[in-house]
Amino acid sequence: MFSFFKKKSSPDEGRLWFSTDIHCHVLPGVDDGSPDTTTSVDLVSAQSRWGIKRVFASPHVTLGVFENTPETIVGPREDLRKALAEKGVDVELANHAEYRIDDFSLAQIDSPQAMKLPGDYVMIENPFSSEPGLLDKIVFDLQVKGLRPILAHPERYSYYYRRPERYQQLHDAGLLFQVNVLSLAEAYGKEQRKMGEYLIEKGLVDFLGTDMHNMRHVAIIDAYLASRAAASHRRALEGRLMNDKI
Repeated sequence: MFSFFKKKSSPDEGRLWFSTDIHCHVLPGVDDGSPDTTTSVDLVSAQSRWGIKRVFASPHVTLGVFENTPETIVGPREDLRKALAEKGVDVELANHAEYRIDDFSLAQIDSPQAMKLPGDYVMIENPFSSEPGLLDKIVFDLQVKGLRPILAHPERYSYYYRRPERYQQLHDAGLLFQVNVLSLAEAYGKEQRKMGEYLIEKGLVDFLGTDMHNMRHVAIIDAYLASRAAASHRRALEGRLMNDKI
C-alpha cells in the first residue's frame, strides 16, 4: 500500500497534516528530551515549520527515572514559553504527560494533579519488555473514572508483533492509539514502520505524534516529509486523526 522514501513533489511537502502535536519531549531538562531552553526553541521552531500550531509537550513520568509532577514541569514550561515569545515563534505551548504504567504513574493519574490533555484524555505508555498484566483492568478503570486513555506508540511494542489481534482487542475496549511520525519515518527500524502501517490499514490510528527528543529526530522527520511514504500516509489517514479536535 505504501511507497517508502521515493521523492515526491507536492505543495504539502515539508508539512505535517495535523496542526496539534500531542507527543513530544521539548520541555528543557525534565526527561530524556531537550536538555536546555536553546535546544527546545530549535525543536519547537521545527514544529512550527511543519505547520504545527499547538504543542502539548508530553514529559515522561516513570518511577525512579523521571518522577515528574506539575511542580517539576511548570518552571521549564514557562521558561520555554518566554523564550519562544522572544524569538517570535508563534506556537501555543502547553503540556500533559506520558505516563509509563507503574505504581507511581497510576497514583499520579489518580490524583487531582494528573497532567491530562483537554477533554480528559490521558496518555499511557506500556513497558517495552512486556505488556502489563492488568492492562485491560487499568484501561477499564481509567474509563470508569471519566478518563479517555491513549496508548503511546503501540507500534513500538514488539511483543504484539506475533499477536496483532491484540491491537484490535485493546482498541475495541476503548484504548485509543497514537502512532509516532518517527516510526512511519523508519527511525526505529523497519518492523516499527511496518506495524505503524498495519495499524493505519486496520483503521486503528486515532492520533499521530512526533515523539521527537532532539535535532536528529528533526532531520529524520524533514527527510520523511519529502517522501512518497509521507504522501501515502497522509492520504490513508485523511479525515481520521483526532489531533486537531483536542
